[in-house]
Amino acid sequence: MNPQLSPLIELQTLDLRIGEIKEHQRKIPELIDAAEAPLREASRFLKESTAAVELLVKERRERERDLEAHEAQVDKLKTRLTELKTNKEYQAHLFEIEMAGKKRGEFEEQILVLMDRVEQKQQEVKQFQAKVAELERLFTQEKRRLEDTSAAFVSELSQLEQKQGTLTAAVDKSLLARYTKLKATRKELALAPIRNGTCGGCRLQLPPQLVAEVKRSDDVQTCSYCHRILYWEGEVVSPTASPPASLQESEADVGETV
Repeated sequence: MNPQLSPLIELQTLDLRIGEIKEHQRKIPELIDAAEAPLREASRFLKESTAAVELLVKERRERERDLEAHEAQVDKLKTRLTELKTNKEYQAHLFEIEMAGKKRGEFEEQILVLMDRVEQKQQEVKQFQAKVAELERLFTQEKRRLEDTSAAFVSELSQLEQKQGTLTAAVDKSLLARYTKLKATRKELALAPIRNGTCGGCRLQLPPQLVAEVKRSDDVQTCSYCHRILYWEGEVVSPTASPPASLQESEADVGETV
């Protein structure tokens, strides 16, 4: 590998991790909000159910007051019976009392229905109260976990940024400028390894001559397509390497023959 690229590759690894941490940090408030959503929903239902109970209780009390007023009116009607002088008036008044009695039954039926609805809603309120308490416990637990994760990110980020400064100072300035420009245009990946003859950035097949030049590590080479800086992860091929043993043996044989 070209010695100029070693600190740059390490710098890119740090930069990628720093970017990853910052992205996680950005999402933490969203995750907290999402974790709280079930609690907010259950709390809304609890509030609505509690309000419904209050309205039903209010309505029941109004019907009870109506019943009391109606019974007072019936009592007055009964008291007037002794004051009536003719049988016709008496019969008419009895009919009026009978109708009032039916009306009283309607009030009582309404009150019983409201009492049943109040009881049902009160049971619903109790269920939502238990659900809210459980969801509140779960949310508190998840929020604490996310906040702990955020604190760990802050600590790691501080350490990485210190290393980033040290590595940045170790990179050739002109090469660093190229790296910075490529990083801005290539979604943080400015350097790419060669894998199976392809660029690790754009995944396109590279010319064999370019692959060979990167292997030799003489100069900084870039991808023909995405222009990322290329590097070789495998064993470096040396131009002064000794020929294979089989070739050496054949050359020796030729020498002896001569």
